[in-house]
Amino acid sequence: MSKPYYVKFETPKDLVNAVYEAVRTAKQSGKVRKGTNETTKAIERGSSRLVVIAEDVEPPEVVAHLPILCEERNAAYIFVPSKQQLGASLGIEVGSAAATILDAGEGQHILEQVVSSIASIKTKKG
Repeated sequence: MSKPYYVKFETPKDLVNAVYEAVRTAKQSGKVRKGTNETTKAIERGSSRLVVIAEDVEPPEVVAHLPILCEERNAAYIFVPSKQQLGASLGIEVGSAAATILDAGEGQHILEQVVSSIASIKTKKG
């Protein structure tokens, strides 16, 4: 299956697992926001440390504005293949199209690794 049009870069599998782990850790010891609306507000307020966007969102227009907004606000963002797995990482039983980490808590080192990996992926692509 081809990637949705809003996916700007490919996320390596090992990095995807690190992202889910960062979200899980931030949920337990830091601060996260769930859902597209909460994520959009956090980006606009400049409080977002890492935006996580699911690739399997239907319709894609629900999250298509997020990468553009992140670019404008210089917020780090990454794509994960499954909204169901993102929801599970957030500790909810339903899928989540998007989430953002406001405070990584004990997962600060994971978050820093993910953000630097994103920067290098974008540099290679660009």
